[in-house]
Amino acid sequence: MSSGKVKAGQLWSKNKDELTKQLGELKTELGQLRIQKIVSSGTKLTKIHDLRKSIARVLTIINAKQRAQLRLFYKNKKYLPLDLRVKQTRAIRRRLSPEDASRTLAKTKKRQTHFPQRKFAVKA
Repeated sequence: MSSGKVKAGQLWSKNKDELTKQLGELKTELGQLRIQKIVSSGTKLTKIHDLRKSIARVLTIINAKQRAQLRLFYKNKKYLPLDLRVKQTRAIRRRLSPEDASRTLAKTKKRQTHFPQRKFAVKA
C-alpha cells in the first residue's frame, strides 16, 4: 500500500488507468484505516487526513485531464458546453458582441446621409 502524501506533480505524468488504480488503492487504504481507528486512535487520524487529501489530489487531476480533453474535442466546434465556456461576469455575458455593437441601423444610416456633419470654413 502507498504510504505518505501523494505529490500532484508526479500525478500529471500518469495516464487515466494508473490514476484510477491509485485512487482505488488509496480508498481501500482509507477504509482499512477507518476500521483501525475504532480499535486504536492516535497517529491514525493524521494518516486518515493525509489519505483524504491525497484522494482529493488524484480526483482533481483526473477531472482536470478530462476537461482538457473535452476542450480539445470542442475546440473548432460551433457550440461549447456551458461548463467549458469562459467564466465571466453576468454583465459581460449579456453585453452586445463587438459585431452587433458596431452595426448601424437603417434609420441611423439614413439620418447620417441626409443630415451629414456640417463643414465650416474659417476666415483667415
